[in-house]
Amino acid sequence: MPLSVPGLPGLPPELAGPVAVELAKPVRTIPPANALPGGVRYEPKWDGYRLVIVRQGTSTRLWSKQGRDLTDRFPDIAAAALAQLPAGTVVDGEVVVWNGERLDFGLLQRRMLTAAGRIGALAAASPASYVAFDLLAVGGTDLRARPLRRRRTELEGLAGSWAPPMQISPATADPGEARQWFTDFRAAGVEGLVAKGASTRYAPGRREWLKVKSWETTEVLAGAVIGPIDRPSQLVAGLHRDGELVVVGRSSPLSPRQAAELAEVLTPAGPDHPWPERIGTGRFGGGRMSVTITRVQPTEVVEISADVALQAGVFRHPLRYVRVRPDLRPDDLPPLP
Repeated sequence: MPLSVPGLPGLPPELAGPVAVELAKPVRTIPPANALPGGVRYEPKWDGYRLVIVRQGTSTRLWSKQGRDLTDRFPDIAAAALAQLPAGTVVDGEVVVWNGERLDFGLLQRRMLTAAGRIGALAAASPASYVAFDLLAVGGTDLRARPLRRRRTELEGLAGSWAPPMQISPATADPGEARQWFTDFRAAGVEGLVAKGASTRYAPGRREWLKVKSWETTEVLAGAVIGPIDRPSQLVAGLHRDGELVVVGRSSPLSPRQAAELAEVLTPAGPDHPWPERIGTGRFGGGRMSVTITRVQPTEVVEISADVALQAGVFRHPLRYVRVRPDLRPDDLPPLP
């Protein structure tokens, strides 16, 4: 298929897809307003899949951050982009799925696992939304060398006529408003903030943006540890679902002080502990590689700090140990949905 149609704007080869995207490096705190060239522009960090829309003369393609063509996974977004974006446009953003008032990564991930013939029904039952945050080309013109503030202005003009599922991500230069978003948007599953320099060009493959994740504390049960019970190196956390203890996450490595504090309250598990002797090293205890765990009596409540990225109530990223909660009992913790 030709990359362009006579009379319609084409695109430079590097923007025809797949498209290399700019990346963000993690930081622990919200950057101040002067942290990046031209001043910081703050945006929500959406819990979805990074997706670049490439609108050619007669077609639309959706490309993942890894360069995979996901057009067939999100036909609802492709159709909306074909209808609402002019030819020669390349937009960077995030595809998300809402479940009520919260982002649902599990529903989003089903798009990747469902057979092609069932994608249409899945899209009808759980529609996707596209949140655009950058404009890389318009009218066939490459905008990546222009400063962010100019690309944002062009994007806002383009988005003025959009209708759902196409939308533009909010952005602000006000640190106070950004901090408010950081707190208020947490309940919706927004992961935190991304900070970008207003005068910076779009730098494919480079980590020149900054991202800070929103963390909150919650309680879990100590279901197992990695390492010996008297010198644990990591906590394996559990919660109950329908009366069954399930693995909900694993902590980052414990400090010597944290390991000693946790070891003091742990008791070896009895024969009725439901977990196997080994769990996978991937998310949710899956994956091809596995690691031996030391099972413990799931009677101790531990406070952990975690980001808001959940899937079916399970933490998608490592947890941070905070402290033991001797004032709480397992029955005090709400079960998983």
